[in-house]
Amino acid sequence: MQRFDVDYVWRTDRGRVRTRNEDAVAVEPQLGLIVVADGIGGAQAGHVASQLATEAIVDYFRRRRSTSSIGKRLLVQVDEAVREANRRIWELGQAKRECRGMGTTVVMGLVSEDGLIYAYVGDSRLYRWRDNQIRLITRDHSLIQDAVEQGFFRSLDEARRHGVGANLLTRALGTYPDTLVASGCEDLQDGDIYLFCTDGLSNMVPDDWLRQLFDVVGERLEPAADALVQLACDRGGRDNITLALLRIRASDGRIPPSSTS
Repeated sequence: MQRFDVDYVWRTDRGRVRTRNEDAVAVEPQLGLIVVADGIGGAQAGHVASQLATEAIVDYFRRRRSTSSIGKRLLVQVDEAVREANRRIWELGQAKRECRGMGTTVVMGLVSEDGLIYAYVGDSRLYRWRDNQIRLITRDHSLIQDAVEQGFFRSLDEARRHGVGANLLTRALGTYPDTLVASGCEDLQDGDIYLFCTDGLSNMVPDDWLRQLFDVVGERLEPAADALVQLACDRGGRDNITLALLRIRASDGRIPPSSTS
């Protein structure tokens, strides 16, 4: 079985408009875990919800993950972890008046011997750069995405031109006592780069710009992370910007993740 080394870089930035950063990011190299969350803009205590989501998911895998877990079991675990985060956010929102109505998106990834196991709720995204191509792996849980898929518009850009809000979510953590989690598994190849990000990046930097950027910086994670934040800010920085990059490198031994921030 092919073994890999894994490198991590992450960034979070308030952007140019917001007075507070309501995003959160957690990277745990020893667990092979990345979590990115975006507190719902305008909702009370959104920053509390995003932080609680990342903490709950990290706590879950610190307590329960077995190094012998296989892909199918890890798919169950990522679902359980995200739903546990949802319950904790919901319960805190019910218990504290100042937190009532808070919510967050989340996208997470877990590196295993079977591949990258991922899960998400909302419109925070996961992309993969491979063979000079960028591919969006996740599907936004948003009204605008549903409108396009149901054939009302030919593209997201057309829907935006007709006034459909890009930030209207159909699913988020903390809205209800339970939630439906989307998940899957990606095979790993030498040279893969995975990008986890909030919509403060994806709404500011089009997919074709992502392709061009990775085409220029290649596998250099630090310059890529800095350039992505700068691009989002230069194009308006209307929201908080958070991203985490994961790079896969072939190895003859165990998976020994290294990290920088």
